[in-house]
Amino acid sequence: MKSTHLLLLAALIVAAPTAARPVYFGADLSFANEMDDCGVVYRENGQPKDLYALFKEHGANMARVRIWTDGNTTGYSNLPDVIRSFKRMQAQGMKTVLDFHYSDWWADGGKQIIPKAWAGIKDPQALSKVLYRYTFDTLMALNKAGVMPDVVQPGNEINHEILAPGPWRTGAIDWKRNALLLNAAIRAIRDAGRAAGKMPKVMIQIAQPENVRPWFAAATKAGVTDFDMIGISYYPKWSMDSIAGLGRTINLLRNQYPGVDVLVIETAYPWTLTDSGGPSGLARDDLSPGYPATPEGQKAFLIDLSQVVLASGGAGVFTWAPDWIPSACTRKPHGVDWEVMSFFDRSGNVLPGIDHMDHAYAMPVTVTFRFHGAGAGDYRLWGDMFGDFDGVTFPLKRQGDTLIYTTTLMPGTPIRFQVYGDQAMRKPLLAPSRRDDVAVSETVPDKDTVYELDLKGQ
Repeated sequence: MKSTHLLLLAALIVAAPTAARPVYFGADLSFANEMDDCGVVYRENGQPKDLYALFKEHGANMARVRIWTDGNTTGYSNLPDVIRSFKRMQAQGMKTVLDFHYSDWWADGGKQIIPKAWAGIKDPQALSKVLYRYTFDTLMALNKAGVMPDVVQPGNEINHEILAPGPWRTGAIDWKRNALLLNAAIRAIRDAGRAAGKMPKVMIQIAQPENVRPWFAAATKAGVTDFDMIGISYYPKWSMDSIAGLGRTINLLRNQYPGVDVLVIETAYPWTLTDSGGPSGLARDDLSPGYPATPEGQKAFLIDLSQVVLASGGAGVFTWAPDWIPSACTRKPHGVDWEVMSFFDRSGNVLPGIDHMDHAYAMPVTVTFRFHGAGAGDYRLWGDMFGDFDGVTFPLKRQGDTLIYTTTLMPGTPIRFQVYGDQAMRKPLLAPSRRDDVAVSETVPDKDTVYELDLKGQ
């Protein structure tokens, strides 16, 4: 076998820069209108400021709001509230994300409760038609109001089967039913986009990184394949993964689903251990080693998290409800004081955590591998290529006898990969074949790069 080291050093070509990949920083600001109506005032340097303007000035280029179905009686997170929010976002030049909960109240990683008005529909086909019509009509109403969203989520944290008949559906997913419903919702988004002349991207959100790859493996096998973005919720309190583990999941997902943006669509971190009612169990349980519950600790956590997300090829980071502070009439989400996760103190003064969106992050570059001399047959890259090999394989794009793979990597990343051929994936064509025999000194430069490599004679 030829030396991988020699092949790489002889084949380095610096390519023309590619178009910059989109990076999204933002927040779920579904409480913003309620905060305003309750008299909450946000301040910076002692001066009152519009919440959306403040987020925009600190680096946000997108924001998200939820929508509950018609059984919602709160007066918020309904169609008029969403239109009001989107107009505020648009006034600041921010892109918009609509998060369908498909429930009269909270739908999340632990529950997906069917709306009361739909609960009597037992036939999945009939239910899929109702879901399609509701999704399509909502989007067309938003379009009529001039606020067609840029991104739409068909469900919020849909770890479990959507539109479940009971309050806690944690058993096995009926993928025939689940795929039917999800595909109906996605089809409604696509049809509304065509009718409106503006096609929203479809994002599917799963809570906690350790759940994401298994869920998408089952979903794609069941026929749920038409999505543009994968959104991950990451909360240390509820996740088994460290920030590094989150980055590894993002790296694997972007390789498994080429062309799909992967981002953290929900995260948060406490800036204090006490809420307005006393010691906060939420804050204590959500702490990660090295990041104290202080304003600077909150900022450091979000900066380090965002850097790992971007370095792993992720498209951005959103925080959840960083605008929530106590007032005379606001309720506690999930029965806890989320104020400990806010970017504002209890008087509405902005905290430094908001500046994670405007931090100067190191960004990855585009790297393309072109393997020449590939005959007929199946060829794949093994593992995640640039790190530990874990048995996951990724197909290569074929162009004649050339196999092509394009990814993003951080400058300084060691070049490590395997190419396997034949159906059984047992014959290494270009190695190293084990983690401990890597002898490659080439690392990714600080510019977009193409590597030309020859498979002949391997």
